[in-house]
Amino acid sequence: MYSVILCGGSGTRLWPLSRKNFPKQFLSLYSNYSLLQETYLRMRDLLPKERILFVSNQENFFNVLNQIQELEADFSQEQILVEPKSLNTAPAIALAAKYLLDKKKVSLKETMLILPSDHYIADKETYLAIVAEAERNINGFIGTIGIVPQSAQTGYGYIQKGKKLGEGWYASKAFREKPDEETAKKYLASGEYVWNAGMYLFQLETFVSEIKLHSPEIATIFEKKYDDFLKDFAKFPSISIDYALSEKSDKVVVFEGDFGWNDIGSFDSLADTLKEEENPRQIGVDSKNVFVHSDTNRLVATIGMEDMVIVDSNDSLLVYKRGHGEDVKKVVDILKERQMKEVEHNILVYRPWGKYEILIDTPTYKVKKITVYPNAKLSLQSHFHRTEHWVVVRGMAKAVNGDREICLNENESTFIPPNTRHRLENPGKMDLELIEVQTGSYLEEDDIIRYDDIYNR
Repeated sequence: MYSVILCGGSGTRLWPLSRKNFPKQFLSLYSNYSLLQETYLRMRDLLPKERILFVSNQENFFNVLNQIQELEADFSQEQILVEPKSLNTAPAIALAAKYLLDKKKVSLKETMLILPSDHYIADKETYLAIVAEAERNINGFIGTIGIVPQSAQTGYGYIQKGKKLGEGWYASKAFREKPDEETAKKYLASGEYVWNAGMYLFQLETFVSEIKLHSPEIATIFEKKYDDFLKDFAKFPSISIDYALSEKSDKVVVFEGDFGWNDIGSFDSLADTLKEEENPRQIGVDSKNVFVHSDTNRLVATIGMEDMVIVDSNDSLLVYKRGHGEDVKKVVDILKERQMKEVEHNILVYRPWGKYEILIDTPTYKVKKITVYPNAKLSLQSHFHRTEHWVVVRGMAKAVNGDREICLNENESTFIPPNTRHRLENPGKMDLELIEVQTGSYLEEDDIIRYDDIYNR
């Protein structure tokens, strides 16, 4: 079996933590690991790393690579497949299937497990047992893992169970869109429905035969050779696997699961997940049912508040009444309409070589904390409008400054004038940290000329 983890989503309902340049799946919300890393670690309990693939977009390729290599330094970047165009889950799954068949030369009998990258699972052992049970019984079927509903949720799609085929698994009778509250209550009371969590399991030959039967617009491109498939990828319809296949096929079966699942689709759902945990940086006086999440470690105190969500990031503050988590998307829409930078960028910015955090930002000077991962290096570059002053605070740096190549240890520095070619590299085995002070008349990121870059930017 191969596991394919889909990680191209944007997660706008988790703004201001989730941004275009660092979306939801890369956030650490309930543990020391990101949602993506948690998903990968669950799979590592089931599969060797060589059998785990990711499907991402170009913008997030290095986010995926860096986070997984934090866990396993020798994880191959060839196992991170990049969509030529961001579409929906059906084209993403087709890309993974095509890669396995054409590049890895796997058998059509091989099984693919398709997973979202951003879900919470409390009971890992039960979850993995259900996955194993599904793999044993998947021959000829398209399997999906349905979640036993705990409440009448209107934010999830539902699957109606049909004939019982085995212990804990059923034929799929119907897929239902997100219901209104009254309909959701009927679904819950009937006991016939499970939540659609978007987890799928099937053999490659079943996927190929079923897309030929139900999605000829996908099958036509899928049948091409791999290079031509990639060239024509943008011609795929932007369609989910539900619409393209599972709602049409008579081979869909549902494996019922109850393992503490949550899709962390909003801060309301995150609050429900973490409701038993205390926040040591939160003080409540005459306050009840107040959820606080702070990325800045800022102390947050509330007085006389009830049923509130407060999310504090390094450049934005979100406050809303519990139950209105879906409306965060409206805030994002306004940010897009006004072309405000907070919709895409964050003060903490990730790059292929590491990350930087903006500590001070003014029109004439800017201060950054830069972290460079071991054996990583920035591009050879220059700037027209600014000078840079680097001070190493942790680790050792190899720096190019004009025609000089120098090594900088902790508490050592170098000054880079405008129009001077320069480069920063971490030759060590620990993270390199330095403070960069920029001064000049223009300090934006587009004031850059790249002469050489190992990341092909």
